[in-house]
This record gives sequence, C-alpha cells and structure tokens, in this order.
Amino acid sequence: MNLVYNIQRKGMSLTLDRLLKYIDKDPQANIIKLADKIGPVFSKIFPPENFKKIKAAAEDKDNVWTQFALGLIRDIDRNVLKQMLLSFGIDAGYYGTKAVRKNREKYKCNIPFNILFDPTSACNLRCKGCWAAEYGHQQNLTNEEMQSIVTQGKELGCHFYWLTGGEPLIRKNDIIELCKKNKDCIFLVFTNATLIDQKFCDDMKEAGNIALALSIEGSEESNDWRRGDGAYKTTVTAMELLQKNKCIYGVSVCYTQKNIELVTSDDFMNMLIEKGAKYSLYFNYMPVGHGADKELIPTPEQRKRMYLWLRETRNSKTGKPIFVMDFQNDAEYVGGCIAGGRNYFHVNSAGDIEPCVFIHYSDSNIRTHTLLQALQSPLFMAYYHNQPFNDNHLRPCPMLENPEYLRKMVKETGAKSSDLIVKESADELCDKCVDYAANWKPVADELWETLPHRDTHTQYYRDTPEGKAASTGCSGCCRECCESQKQ
Repeated sequence: MNLVYNIQRKGMSLTLDRLLKYIDKDPQANIIKLADKIGPVFSKIFPPENFKKIKAAAEDKDNVWTQFALGLIRDIDRNVLKQMLLSFGIDAGYYGTKAVRKNREKYKCNIPFNILFDPTSACNLRCKGCWAAEYGHQQNLTNEEMQSIVTQGKELGCHFYWLTGGEPLIRKNDIIELCKKNKDCIFLVFTNATLIDQKFCDDMKEAGNIALALSIEGSEESNDWRRGDGAYKTTVTAMELLQKNKCIYGVSVCYTQKNIELVTSDDFMNMLIEKGAKYSLYFNYMPVGHGADKELIPTPEQRKRMYLWLRETRNSKTGKPIFVMDFQNDAEYVGGCIAGGRNYFHVNSAGDIEPCVFIHYSDSNIRTHTLLQALQSPLFMAYYHNQPFNDNHLRPCPMLENPEYLRKMVKETGAKSSDLIVKESADELCDKCVDYAANWKPVADELWETLPHRDTHTQYYRDTPEGKAASTGCSGCCRECCESQKQ
C-alpha cells in the first residue's frame, strides 16, 4: 500500500507541475481548459461531473469562484499551491476520506476528518470573552506528543490538523518542524498574528503545507475593544507581509452581539480581499469559561441576518471572491454537530481529549489513552449515539442550542471539567445558554421550514443496524420477523 501510494503521489506531483506551468502561461484562458485536461487524470479519484462544473464556472468570467481561483493562481507561491493541492486533494480528500469511512465501519464509533490541538496554553494577548486568556502559561504539549497525535490520526485517516491555543506561534519553530515531517498533512494555525515575521514566511513557503487564520474583527475600534490596543494594526501589518510573500492565509472572526454589523460589512470584506486573505472563518461567540459574558452572544435576529448574509456572500453572481464559512450556521451542510469525533475533536495543551474546542469536559488524556480509546470512551460514544442533537441543523450544538443534551451526557458519562483554571460544571455552562436556545428555536425553525436545504446523505448511528436495533429492541437477525412486524 505504501509503495503504491508513493508512486501515485509522485505521479500526481509531476502532473500538477505540468498543469500549473500550463495555467501560468495564460490563466484566464487556460483555466477554462483545465477541467478537460485534468478530468481523465483524476477520473478514478474524483467524480467527472466535478470537472464539468469547474469548466462551466470558468467559462463565466464574472463568476465569483472563477475570480477566486484566478486569485489563488496569481497570489500564492507555487510550492505552497502545489503542496496544498496534494495534501488536501489527494492525502486528505481521497486517501484520508476512504480510510475514515472504513475505520468508522470497523470500530463502530466516530472517526474524524480533522483534529484540533493546542501546542501551548500561553498567549501574549488577553482578549475579552476568550477562555484562553484565563488559561495561564503553564501547559504545553511536547514535540513528541504533537507528533503522536498526528501519527495516530493518520492511522485513522486524518490528514488535516488545526492548531489553536493559547497562541500557537509561541511554538512556531516546533510547528514548522512538525509540518515538514508530515508533508502528507495540512496544518491550519489560528493565530493573533503578533509573531509573524519574514523568517516565518520563508519557513511557511518551504514547508508548503501550512496555512494561517488571523484573528481580526471588523474595524480597528471594534477589534481593539476585545483584543487590546494596537492589535488591529499588528494584524494588518502581518497580512501585508504574508501577501507580499505569497503565503496562503485567511482570517478567523468571532462575531458577537457588539461587532456583527462590522464583521459583515462590505468595507471589512473588501479590505480582507485587498490584503490577500483567501478565506474567512466565522465563529458564533460561545459563553465558555470563567467570566464569560452571555450578553455577547448574538441575538436570534442577528443570527438570522448572519445566515442570510453568508448565502449572499457565497453567491457565484453577487458574492465576493473569498471563501466564507460559519461553523454554526453552516452545520446544515455537514449534517449538524461535527464534534465528538464525528468530523473533529480537540486536544488541549494539558493533553485532555475534548469533544469540541468549546466543550471543556473530558474522560481521556493523550498521556493515558490512545486517540482511538478516546473515541470509544463513554463521553465520545455519547456524542456518537446522540448525534444529530436536532434534526433542524440550524440548531446543531448540544451546548448552545440544545443544552439539555450536554448536561445529560456529562452527567451520565462522568466526564470532568478540563478547564485549566476554573472547573465549570456542565450545569453552570448550560444555564448560560438556556435563554438563547429558547429564543433562537422559533427563528431557526422558520428558516428551516421555509428555505431549501441540501441533503447531506449523512448516516448517523441511528441509521446503522446497531442503532436501529437499539431503538426497537430488535437484533435484526431474522428477516421473517421483521417482515411480519411490518404486516
């Protein structure tokens, strides 16, 4: 298998070299021909209709996604672009996805497509409403532990890693080393941008498989209110340096009741595009941790506006050439909550394996458990057995929109608080979400019932033979019995 994989990957690498050189001769014209040329090459990996859609979009010069693709070709270093296409398209998208699906069947539990982990709890900022600001500077994963997470993850099929914190780039030399050792993976680092310099840009380009998400929130005033004086200018300076060096980056935006108008404004989005950002990842503020302010949670009316704005911004005719995603409002595209290993989980800087970056409860630690053991632990299996927490995927979260589920799962599994400073009980956390959940429900239900939604073809535990048997009390061993019950 390894020999076949190495041969195929090398062949893909050579093919990408030729294709990128071809496109560079005349991007506007040759991108239209791209689908015809790569379709036969990748026909055994990706559906042929995908390339037909690429060609149709490319032939429309006004198509937002054509402009986006041309921007990637124009703005990103060739080694980075090639490595990202290999790592994301081949390693994660093809081989990884196949392995993940196989292992879900084999182990009868959630197996993730990506894993988040915190190299350190240390951070050089103290942003309002951020639990990481309360964590202190005491916890770190060793280089060996970070490599172990990646090694175990790859064995399960995971080739996509998100690094959070704390401020991960406090460990930037260790991160670069990890990326270089694992070229068959992609690493996305969430950073406050304060530690980005020319050497790090050079290291990013050499590795080729690392991307950044810079924290920024609207105007200078709204950004610095939460992140501290000077944070906005520091981030913009880092954006300009990354753009100059043709590094791939985007931004991470926490939207709150106070800033939602600013972070969705044309001025803000146009600034991101002008500075070379290729994606904007939005997070609904979560009232997690000691001192969290539930008044920062967006109102249901603001959440609805955000939902509609996302679809306007991604429209191929009227949108903007930047990939925008909202982890809460886009749950309908992934079948609801993706935590608990269904598509991802989180390892904090103390090694605690948590279902979600916002759910600080755990019954496993990487220093005492393998990742597979954690995925089969009582807490993670509670996620597996209960997802989706709501069939309206605009209400996906077991904390924010369905707090009764998180209370129940933590209580029944005996999971402990993994907050590194103040041990917040599930009741204390969920109490902060009850009002919001009740107020959002009628708005979310109206949206869900009146607008079309894509069928994700997601299979949950309840759809498996084991899940059906658990819900009916039938073992499924006798077809005649089942047929007689139908009659």
